[in-house]
Amino acid sequence: MKKLSAYVFVVVLCLGATALLATNGQTSKPSQGSEERFAADGAFRDGFYLGKFAAEHAQQSRPCSGRWSTEQDRSMFTAGYHRGYQEFLAAAGTNAQHVQPAD
Repeated sequence: MKKLSAYVFVVVLCLGATALLATNGQTSKPSQGSEERFAADGAFRDGFYLGKFAAEHAQQSRPCSGRWSTEQDRSMFTAGYHRGYQEFLAAAGTNAQHVQPAD
């Protein structure tokens, strides 16, 4: 009797997990604007931070996205990097051509 209830428990557990995974991507979410999606994307935030850091330290704009494994993450990182770099330069009132690489 104990073996039968253990098997039933495992089957029910597997079916529940399968149902949860099957409906996970189908939940309706409110539509997000592009700014909200960028703010929620880790690769974009990482690129934004590193781009801003590079501009603050007068480094050339050279995003290195190799640490991200998917093409989507690499493109989001690069977009964040360029945005962070340009926003810092705009706030500082400088132009990208005037920034010299730090040695």
